[in-house]
Amino acid sequence: FPVVSVFTGVYILIAVGAVMMLVGFLGCYGAIQESQCLLGTFFFFLVILFACEVAAAIWGFMNRDTISKELINFYDSAYIKAVDVSGSPSKDAAINVLNVFHTTLDCCGKGDDTPLFKQVASTLCPRKSPEEFLSQPLSCHDKLIELFSEKLYLIGLAALVVAVIMIFEMIFTMVLCCGIRNSPGVY
Repeated sequence: FPVVSVFTGVYILIAVGAVMMLVGFLGCYGAIQESQCLLGTFFFFLVILFACEVAAAIWGFMNRDTISKELINFYDSAYIKAVDVSGSPSKDAAINVLNVFHTTLDCCGKGDDTPLFKQVASTLCPRKSPEEFLSQPLSCHDKLIELFSEKLYLIGLAALVVAVIMIFEMIFTMVLCCGIRNSPGVY
């Protein structure tokens, strides 16, 4: 279940990146060709993307606890596959996922680590010695909860910066469009 939502999020980000590339192309080509139609289309897409960004920010803020729980569930499923002694085919992928979590969040384990995890900790947490991660007060679960509760302002600040840039893009697009319309063109 959580893996599906993570992949859905990845697919959404890929689609947004493709749309942003198209929008950027329209803006650049419209400015080069001094085309009011292309610049108007660029402006329209910017407004749509801005509205989607605001909607996504509101949705993310309202569902931050759910997102945090899904990431914890995703971590737990990767954790179970990584400490599996039977050697499932997805074990290497699970270890890579855990390495990303451990490196990014500077954590290791779930907090209630079993003796089995302590045996494989050197593989899963190569940067830390067993004593270091046992003495570490915050587990990856705690770090994920902290990320969405205490560090949410950083995510909001990044979204605000992007929103301000998009507003300036819309202003400059309209100024350029009006300048093209008012300029005496060579016909």
